[in-house]
Amino acid sequence: MARESSSVRSAFLLLLCFLLETASAQLSSTFYSSSCPSALSIIKSGVSSAVKSEARMGASLLRLHFHDCFVNGCDASVLLDDATNFTGEKNATPNANSLRGFNVIDTIKSQLESACPGIVSCADLLTVAARDSVVALGGPSWTIPLGRRDSTTANQSAANSSIPAFNLSLSGLITAFSIKGFTAKEMVALSGSHTIGQARCTTFWDRLYNESNINTTFATSLKVNCPSSGGNNNLSPLDTTSPTSFDNAYFKNLQIQEGLLHSDQQLFSGGSTDAQVNAYSSNSATFMTDFANAMVKMGNLSPLTGLSGQIRKNCRKVN
Repeated sequence: MARESSSVRSAFLLLLCFLLETASAQLSSTFYSSSCPSALSIIKSGVSSAVKSEARMGASLLRLHFHDCFVNGCDASVLLDDATNFTGEKNATPNANSLRGFNVIDTIKSQLESACPGIVSCADLLTVAARDSVVALGGPSWTIPLGRRDSTTANQSAANSSIPAFNLSLSGLITAFSIKGFTAKEMVALSGSHTIGQARCTTFWDRLYNESNINTTFATSLKVNCPSSGGNNNLSPLDTTSPTSFDNAYFKNLQIQEGLLHSDQQLFSGGSTDAQVNAYSSNSATFMTDFANAMVKMGNLSPLTGLSGQIRKNCRKVN
């Protein structure tokens, strides 16, 4: 009886190990090579079309990926609408009236479903779209490990607590990224994504009117579009030098106190990251390489693989 019990236990442990191994299957850059060989070209075409129509969309799609991965990993939870059994992340404080690009993702997902039904996850779609957006605006490319699966729930409270805020101090930024496994250097590199995109007046009003480490000419120009009262949703480029080009101008702007957000200027304000900003400002190639590597690392944050999650047919709702 003891021997039989031991055999059953061994078989159970072997099965458990198999299931755990399957559930934690490794991502692979060739994941769709056989199951949906057109997947990457479909995503690239969709992103290129969207960015060509509106350059700002590139930054919006990149931001969607970032706001997805920082909340319980890269699982496309940010795309889910509210449901009866959970509250989605779209109306979390960092996302409400701010995140955009959902319709672009919907369009591309529809094309993927037509070509390869039930194969390509929304999480992988978001990850690839972010890379293709950077490339479309002149930035670097990188190889993306694929095989993520989609979450079946969302977490608004986690979105409120996990996504770094625009008013964080340098130590706050370092801590927020460190929690996700990033070094201060990687945090600076990822912050370079602010070389594209725009921000609402409400996110930089306090810096504009109450902070002293801001270029006076820069501040004066911003106040035209961001008055002392009203205009909260008016937009200004995060990088006024080349707002639709993915380059290293963001870091050069920080050196002359032209960071738009409080969190931006914190990277170059007499602190521990000044040297890294100087390095990226003087060497664009180094920034591009470090950014690409940090994006691969971000895309690997707690992905659902193997038997976990599902492949959503509609990115806005669970199957």
